[in-house]
Amino acid sequence: MRRRDWIAQCSLLGLACLGSPLAGAADARGKHSGPRRIVVLGDSLSAEYGLARGSGWVALLEARLKEQRLAIEVVNASISGDTSSGGRSRLPGLLKAQTPSHLIIELGGNDALRGLPLAMTRDNLRAMVQAGKAAGARVLLVGMQMPPNYGAAYGKEFVQLFEQVARDEKTALTPFLLAGVAERPDAESWFQPDRIHPLAKAHPLMLDNVWRALKPLL
Repeated sequence: MRRRDWIAQCSLLGLACLGSPLAGAADARGKHSGPRRIVVLGDSLSAEYGLARGSGWVALLEARLKEQRLAIEVVNASISGDTSSGGRSRLPGLLKAQTPSHLIIELGGNDALRGLPLAMTRDNLRAMVQAGKAAGARVLLVGMQMPPNYGAAYGKEFVQLFEQVARDEKTALTPFLLAGVAERPDAESWFQPDRIHPLAKAHPLMLDNVWRALKPLL
């Protein structure tokens, strides 16, 4: 996949991911009463695939919380290659073991890369958001986009499924994890040779995208 394809896709979608009215929307307050803990349920974009340990956006989030003297633990439960179905199956055990006060769901990209039905991805994301809220966690859903070679209609519907779930469940949304990275004129130099996974220098920008929606929930 060429980074110019990402640029074209963002242009095609009008970059609705940047400044969406859903970004940072607050979800229903949970009833969590234990230590504050953020669980990140994601795929390779959150699991530091191809990066030195400690350089991914989740590790940077932990460092930022410490810098701001926020006593919140971060548990990275991300697995490279994971799908929304995999995350949905893992989540009950994570909620029981970690009792998070906050849950960040960064899944769905691998569903699209495999051409899985969008309705299935939507259902899985909805079920995970509902499970997190039922466990007393405040939930943040992190969205993704697909390059245009998957088709304009498919790409648009894929973006919209994150917005729909966030809207229906009244939960917070980061519309596009790679905003500010994938649509750069020099985007090819911000990705690893596979042209899918960002380099370490992109992860501070990815954290900023997440932080804008996460901060109001803390």
